[in-house]
Parts: sequence; C-alpha cells; structure tokens
Amino acid sequence: MQIRIGFELTYECPQPTPMLLMVNDHHTRSPDLIVPDQLVTDPPIPVQGYRDGFGNWCSRILVPAGGLRLSAEAVVNDAGEPDAVVEDAPKNAVADPPHATLVFLLPSRYCETDRLSDTAWSLFGKSPPGWARVQAICDHVHRHIAFGYEHACPTRTAWEAWRDRKGVCRDFTHLAVAFCRCMNIPARYCTGYLGDIGVPAVDLPMDFSAWFEVYLGGAWHTFDARHNIPRIGRVLIARGRDAADVAISTTFGTNKLTDFVVHAEEMISK
Repeated sequence: MQIRIGFELTYECPQPTPMLLMVNDHHTRSPDLIVPDQLVTDPPIPVQGYRDGFGNWCSRILVPAGGLRLSAEAVVNDAGEPDAVVEDAPKNAVADPPHATLVFLLPSRYCETDRLSDTAWSLFGKSPPGWARVQAICDHVHRHIAFGYEHACPTRTAWEAWRDRKGVCRDFTHLAVAFCRCMNIPARYCTGYLGDIGVPAVDLPMDFSAWFEVYLGGAWHTFDARHNIPRIGRVLIARGRDAADVAISTTFGTNKLTDFVVHAEEMISK
C-alpha cells in the first residue's frame, strides 16, 4: 500500500528566531519513500541538516521576523501489516542488553522512574515477564488515562499523567515508558504519522502521534498504550528518551504557532 503524508506549520515571530525542527521521516523509512519529504519554507530560507545523538534527522533554520510557513509532502510504501505481536518475546536480564539500549532504562525529563518505581512494582511485579508484562502495562495505562485534546499540556510528566488521569498520546506513552523502565525493560519514545488506516475514521483534526518501543528478546518491538491495538501504517519520524528529545520544533525566542495541519491517508487507486 501507499500512504500520503504531510504537514503545514505556520509560525509568527516578532524578531529573527532560531529554530530546530524534527519533521522528516526517519532514515529507516528512506527506502520506502516514493516521493521524498522535502522541507519547503515560505518565504525561502536556508536550511541546515544534521543528525542528533539518536540518529534522527534534524533541520536548523532562522525564522525571519514576521513569520514562516513550513510544509512537506511525501508518499511512502508500506507493507500494510499491523504492528507485529511476538507474545513469546522474553524479558532480558539487565546485564544482557547491548550498551546502546541502557540509556532507555534511565529516568529522563518526562519519565521519572524514581517517583513511579514503587507503583510500577506493586502493579506489575507479579505479571509474567517479557511481552505479557509490557502488554499489562499498556492495558493499565490505556484504562487509567482519559484521552482528550483538551487535556494537552506540554509540561505534563509521566508522574503527573498518573496523578491527573488525563492526557493525549504523549502522556500515555510517557507513563508506559516510565513503567517499563521501572520494571527494567528498555523503552524508547517514538513520534511520527499514524492515520486512520484499517480502523474507523475519527472526526477530529489529525496530529503527529506518539508510541513506544521496548527491547525484548534481542529486538525492538512496537507498543501503543493510547490505542492499545496493533495498527497499520505507522511512519516513524524520530526516537528518543521522551518527547524532549523528539520535539517537532524547538524555538529559541518568542513565537506563535498560528496554523497546524497534519495528514496521513492511504492512497486508493482509481
């Protein structure tokens, strides 16, 4: 199947303002791109690209005074298969995972494992290790948090999501990631596109989506505490410890986001 993806972001800035962007598809999806996701700026300005410490592709720009429109469109080949379910994937001993996975066991800006450790072990300590334990975490987080865009808060942490029992997909993901790390399971935060493919369409404006990956049995596996079912058509943009590592934009100065449009839909042959 083919998926058309893209976005439009418009910012207003009272003065020239540096900005970092993380809006291009992850390099692991590069072979699947039929139409590349070229970043377009209006007005045209220089764009510098670089890779961050997690291998994500980033763009560095200087937004001119007045404002800037950013956009990209791409077409991606996709297998059309739902997220893999590997129920026999075992838990790794903490001493076993590769060095590169260990950072995803540590606390981070939005995932305070120190505040959630006792809660995690009381909830999941008796669950079967491995895949079943991660699924138990997803089930619990999915039930615990009420989803709603009106609940969005850019500073809410995993512990606060646990306390508030409300949030958006990033809050579901932060809490699930924190619980996994508390249980000594490496977990990393993911952001990207996830359209209503293979599921009933939702009559709400689309946003970028958050999910997570855990390291079990020598491989990374996808989980999604917000939807809590295998989904079709995820297009990864970036991975990191939490949302602070994979922000769509990081702006170093006063700005206002005046327009925000995201889309991802299956292309149907006529």
